[in-house]
Amino acid sequence: MGSEPDPSSDFTDSAAPAVELDGVIKRYGDTAAVDDVSLRVREGEFFTLVGPSGCGKTTTLRLIAGFEEPTAGAIRFSGESVAGVPPEDRDVGVVFQNYALFPHMTVGENVGYGLNFAEPPEGMSRGERIAELLDLVDLPDAADRDPESLSGGQQQRIAMARALAPGPDLLLLDEPMSALDAQLRERLRVQVRRIQSELGITTVYVTHDQEEALAISDRVAVMRDGTPEQVAPPRTVYREPATRFVAEFVGDNNAFAGRVGDVEEGAAEGGAGGGESDDAPRIAGVDVGGETLRVAVDEPTDVAPGDRLTFCVRPEYLRIDEGESRVRATVASAEFLGETTRVTLDWGGRDLVVRTRDPLSGEVVVGFDPADAHVISVDGA
Repeated sequence: MGSEPDPSSDFTDSAAPAVELDGVIKRYGDTAAVDDVSLRVREGEFFTLVGPSGCGKTTTLRLIAGFEEPTAGAIRFSGESVAGVPPEDRDVGVVFQNYALFPHMTVGENVGYGLNFAEPPEGMSRGERIAELLDLVDLPDAADRDPESLSGGQQQRIAMARALAPGPDLLLLDEPMSALDAQLRERLRVQVRRIQSELGITTVYVTHDQEEALAISDRVAVMRDGTPEQVAPPRTVYREPATRFVAEFVGDNNAFAGRVGDVEEGAAEGGAGGGESDDAPRIAGVDVGGETLRVAVDEPTDVAPGDRLTFCVRPEYLRIDEGESRVRATVASAEFLGETTRVTLDWGGRDLVVRTRDPLSGEVVVGFDPADAHVISVDGA
């Protein structure tokens, strides 16, 4: 990566996308909550919008649902514009953060609420559809229960079943797990992904939780200031962030910027990139804080001495007393996380994050190999 992100990248299907946003803008007064967003979501895809608060992800979801109208641009479902089509006619199921279950109805009545306005799919009876969905969300005996007697995770599954009852073509989920504790979120996200996969329903999911986005998505759009910074599969977003913001927002990362001192042909040995090959990348020596750090530069990235180069190295690729590029740093803090310890190092006033099995203290030497680094951008001298 390392070039400007292409919102339509990694999309090769010839058929019209299930959902398409084309140059969509949403303004509130002089503020653009959504700013020139172009996205395409495949049929049956689990597509996630992730980003910090105020980045425009929920507004984008509300525009797709029809709760908001765009100031400019077009939204299409399967190639057809939905401009002016009200939410109830968009064939969309929506699951909100706060469950929004009706307390005066039983669980079964909540699930079947949408069937008051649409026939059950595939010629099923109302009772058969409710039973099918309760079984799907692993609550087959809950039909006669009071919603308030259920746990938060159970209530959220009922909210999902209710959204699915009319058999919508599109499922939208807005931060559905943010009110749940960490362990419950992990269990529920597995169930949500299983349900989506079994039904094959196109799903757009909104979350601020980067780990959640990486765990359950087919593709992820990382949002910032109302627009996607990168749209790609989770592994690509994590391993090859397109911008410094993506690198630092999605998981722990160490971002560096400096001037290129020399560029030589080389072979990236070991590390994240594997061993030598006929297409071995060039190796750039980058001056960062007075130290020369060596970075593998893949084609077609053009780099020359004097250029300013920005790159990142994930904490798991920083190793103690190993690697071609090494720096001496001091342990500032350590957090024991069970399987690993997250250690923050002070390197000349810069924070470095490394993950280790054994605790560290005092002064240490950490390093990485050229192939462990990912080039984010190169700016000419």
